[in-house]
Amino acid sequence: MSAKKIDPAPAAEGKNSIQVIERMMKLLDVLAQHADPVPLKQLALETGLHPSTAHRILGAMTHSGFVDRTDAGIYRLGIRLLELGSLVKSRISLRDTAMPMMLKLHAATGESVNLGIRAGDEIVYVERTSSGRSSVRVVHIVGARAPLHTTATGKLFLVEDGLERIRDYARRTGLPPSTPASITSLPALEKELERVRRHGVGFDLDEVEAGVRCIAAGIRNDGGELVAGLSLSTPSERFNPDWAPLVRETADEISRALGYSAARAAR
Repeated sequence: MSAKKIDPAPAAEGKNSIQVIERMMKLLDVLAQHADPVPLKQLALETGLHPSTAHRILGAMTHSGFVDRTDAGIYRLGIRLLELGSLVKSRISLRDTAMPMMLKLHAATGESVNLGIRAGDEIVYVERTSSGRSSVRVVHIVGARAPLHTTATGKLFLVEDGLERIRDYARRTGLPPSTPASITSLPALEKELERVRRHGVGFDLDEVEAGVRCIAAGIRNDGGELVAGLSLSTPSERFNPDWAPLVRETADEISRALGYSAARAAR
């Protein structure tokens, strides 16, 4: 009995389809790197594609709205990408995005991890993983609020405000203390915020609640805006400042998941 012949056509078609998709992605990546429309010749050069191949693929993408042809042989990203990007953005939840990374940080340290957002002159905690190890009552429960100047996350937002708005905050609130360790003077606050600016993390050393310390790093969205702070809270006797890089790395990971790119934000 003769062996059954296998038609090579489906496999070849599949390979060709993947190749076309890869070439489409190359073209989109190059277009994304340029603020102005790009000529076909330059697109072909930067992607390594033959001009006729690039022209054929760009024609298909233009027809579907992924690319706009602004003039003869001049291309830019199309409105369809903006529509899809807005749809993706609308479906991204800060809490849902952050939780897997928060749980990973919790597993690595064994301590409570908090997600806080700004609400006026306060930080509101919107998510938390509980360590279950501490007999110390920690105020960072979901829905809890604390002043910006006493919290590790709040200090990140104050740094973002700039000097004039920091001074306005101090005048407006009077910098009330929550514990004897709280910062209550503008010079001390400015000095503390300069440290936060230099190191990229904020600390709360018994300033919200006696016996509880925190390390926080900022979370940014796709536009580079500071939208939340990720903080690790521990009883003072277990506090380890060497966890700061891990907190910062986790916050950066969440930022990237939200679409933040440091390189793009710097442009």
